[in-house]
Amino acid sequence: MSLSYDKLSPSAVEEALSTAPGWSLDGPALVRDFSFESYKDGLVFGAAVGYVADALNHHPDLHIGYKKVRVSMVTHDAGGGLTSYDFELARRINGLLG
Repeated sequence: MSLSYDKLSPSAVEEALSTAPGWSLDGPALVRDFSFESYKDGLVFGAAVGYVADALNHHPDLHIGYKKVRVSMVTHDAGGGLTSYDFELARRINGLLG
């Protein structure tokens, strides 16, 4: 799959969701909530997400709470819609979990 900042159609978004287990839609955003054994584990995960995101040059919103991290993303260059970059980043973040 080649990466593009072109906004995906609703049917393409539904198809791409099947390639990103654990992720769902919250309005226009692709989101996933992660739970951890400790605050520190969530913080370390958040930093790892930052490195993966920076390598792809596609940056999600992170909310780090007590034992929980929420990752949320849209592609601003696509008018706030979802693109192949969002789903590629979701797959790479899933890969951090081992």
